[in-house]
Amino acid sequence: MRTITWDTGAQGLIYINQTRLPAERATVETHSVTRLADGIRQLEVRGAPALGVAGGYGVVLSCLSHRKEVAGQAFRDAVEMDAEYLRATRPTAVNLGWGIDRVLQTAMREETPAAACDAALREAQAIEAEDITLCHRIGEYGAALLPDTCTVLTHCNAGALACVEWGTALGVIRSAVEAGKRVSVLSCETRPLNQGSRLTAYELQADGIPVKTIPDSAAAHLMRRGMIDAVVVGADRITPDAVFNKVGTYMHAICAHHHSIPFYVAAPYSTLDTSGTEADVTIEERARDELAVCGGRQLMPDGVGTVNPAFDATPLSLVTAIITDRGVFRYPYGELTGMYSKDRT
Repeated sequence: MRTITWDTGAQGLIYINQTRLPAERATVETHSVTRLADGIRQLEVRGAPALGVAGGYGVVLSCLSHRKEVAGQAFRDAVEMDAEYLRATRPTAVNLGWGIDRVLQTAMREETPAAACDAALREAQAIEAEDITLCHRIGEYGAALLPDTCTVLTHCNAGALACVEWGTALGVIRSAVEAGKRVSVLSCETRPLNQGSRLTAYELQADGIPVKTIPDSAAAHLMRRGMIDAVVVGADRITPDAVFNKVGTYMHAICAHHHSIPFYVAAPYSTLDTSGTEADVTIEERARDELAVCGGRQLMPDGVGTVNPAFDATPLSLVTAIITDRGVFRYPYGELTGMYSKDRT
């Protein structure tokens, strides 16, 4: 399953529209920064690694759209303005800004718009290729942590649809199955947008991996009954003190800790952010209608407000291990933080 890629012939970005799954597998092809920004905002394309790739290609789209309109500093200003517009679509996930910055810096080193376009495309394609390699590496490291026979709980979607292909948390599961382990999955529905039941269950079913969907609120009950052997989730940002992931992750971490169940976070190095702490991160607030309306049916009285955070923060003390493309790291994660500060580009 290929989530996002560049169409060289049409000079445009193609991605799976995840809002249409599982009923319909539809794709979007865009040549517009504005259309891509709308798609990111509406969660047509989502997931930390996929957002990094999309952000990089967004800079390519900007360079191409302005290459014949402006030149010199005006070209640079226009592309940088588009980059900031894209960055603002999802403030919590660090990968989006990371992908934008990496491609933007590469493009801005060039002297002409044409050269900037070529350099931006090469760098964005490098990010896409790297994501595939990194996810398979994460999968290999993580698979070694799972028992030969186990049931794994996962929350939201950290699979191929959240990356270019393979996935982070689901990459661990895929790699374990590929290695001959007997793994079944409990996929939390992940309210309010049901990214677990719509996307994770869709992916695993397509791969023939046993999966059942559970209500988010059932996880603690199933842990207490001994029906969950490990929890594996992805991450949208990891600071030196917390993991940011889809809201509900913190609840599962607390429950897993109480029941002595390992709680693993699978994420590439680009998700690590040592520029600040939990207190410095803006948690995105989603629209009221995500809670108030379902399938056109009103679920709440008019006039009742909502609190609908997209993410929560899980203290690192509750995380058994962080599985990265450079190895498995455990609390207090000093080695991981030092590696990140030294090696990230």
